[in-house]
Amino acid sequence: MITTKKIEFNYDNEIYFKFEDIKLKNKENLLILGNSGMGKTTLLHILSGLLKAKSGSIKLYGEELTELSSYQLDRFRRNNIGIVFQKPHFVNSLTVKENLELAQFIANKKDNKRIDTILKNLNIFDKINKKTNQLSQGEKQRVSIAIAIVNSPKLILADEPTSSLDDDNCFKVINLLKKQASNFGAQLIVITHDSRLKKHFKKTLEL
Repeated sequence: MITTKKIEFNYDNEIYFKFEDIKLKNKENLLILGNSGMGKTTLLHILSGLLKAKSGSIKLYGEELTELSSYQLDRFRRNNIGIVFQKPHFVNSLTVKENLELAQFIANKKDNKRIDTILKNLNIFDKINKKTNQLSQGEKQRVSIAIAIVNSPKLILADEPTSSLDDDNCFKVINLLKKQASNFGAQLIVITHDSRLKKHFKKTLEL
């Protein structure tokens, strides 16, 4: 269960956001739509614990995030949340496998079999020993998804995963995200301005 109530946030007492409440049952996914400047990425960072809301309640899987210390938030995020950032976050000097091993090491969840399974599932197992700067943009996106799900998160948060893609690749990526969430028992929240994704989600929140 994912619920938020009366979340508010401001930057330097100037830019102010007040977000609509969210209520998601287990296995439900959500699309959050909004134009630039509406606070989409801010909301994603609040849901992931990367930012702390000024006020309100964020309850993920029985844990009230607003009551956790920074250390507890870091631990909760490592164990429960996978993030697909708009721009890939890799250590370019490492291979695909080593980047995934690093993500596992940070969460203390070493499992090479899971790495192999995920990369095969994403059709990039043949890139396992490639450096990330040797990959195409599509391959980098798939590795970003792999990093997000490698530690068996309960929740996957994706920030503008289709913003620069044509229709064909847009639908491939969103179907891939939904499939991976389903295959690995995670919920998916996509935050975007891309209205093409509306038909792929039963639940939509517009900012």
